[in-house]
Amino acid sequence: MKLQIVPARTGLQWVQLGLRTFKSQPLALAALFFLGMASMSLITAVPLIGPVIALALLPCISLTMMVAASEAAHGRKPTPALLLVAFRSGSQHTHSMLMLGGLYAAGFLLIIGASSIVDGGTFASVYMGQTPMSVELAEDPEFQSAMWMSMLLYLPLSLAFWHAPALIHWHGISPIKSLFFSLVACVRNFGAYLVFGICWAGVFIVSGMVLAMVTGILAAVIGSIAGGLMVATALMLAAMFFSSIVFTFRDCFSPPDEAPDTAVLPSSPPPSPPSSEL
Repeated sequence: MKLQIVPARTGLQWVQLGLRTFKSQPLALAALFFLGMASMSLITAVPLIGPVIALALLPCISLTMMVAASEAAHGRKPTPALLLVAFRSGSQHTHSMLMLGGLYAAGFLLIIGASSIVDGGTFASVYMGQTPMSVELAEDPEFQSAMWMSMLLYLPLSLAFWHAPALIHWHGISPIKSLFFSLVACVRNFGAYLVFGICWAGVFIVSGMVLAMVTGILAAVIGSIAGGLMVATALMLAAMFFSSIVFTFRDCFSPPDEAPDTAVLPSSPPPSPPSSEL
């Protein structure tokens, strides 16, 4: 397996490929994402352990969207069966994905717990749904400090888990090694990921502005469903975003010698970048 170094402009290509892939199978990809989110919401309702289990399943949802986007890029229609793709490639693969999920949940809970040092646990309580959000809380300096602290701590966790599910699925890497290789790939290709993030932020902002204008103009007609429309649009944009992640993986790592029962990855169009052996 080789780590490939890509130019910063590749970040824009990843966004374009994600949008193009989603456009090719919008209903199938959106449905998979909605089903994944709905499943996590149902699991969260289980007392005590529900939120922890839901956190542990996030890497599996990420892998589902990667494989689904890969299928769509190959001209095939993703099916709901992909929701279980993390658990149908053998016991070793399943064990690795479960371990990865456990590590993610533990890391996330540690970050939320660390924020309690700043504001006494208010931000953690709001984030876990135990305390309703209010204007007073949002304007509280300690709450804001806890929020920014959590975001700062979450960044390295996010980078470590960015490619980890795909490395386990397509390359058979162990969970710990997959976290290390993922972090290294994100750091070495920082320029491309920065462009990727800026471009997606632009897509979200522009979409939000357009939606706000539309709902404002048609408020008299769609008044009661405006909130639902905004939530549906946010979920759709999130599905588009997750559909682009597989392309960041494809261009950062050389294809595996042997693939599981799902598609490997779309063929890569960019010029051959310099590479370094991992």
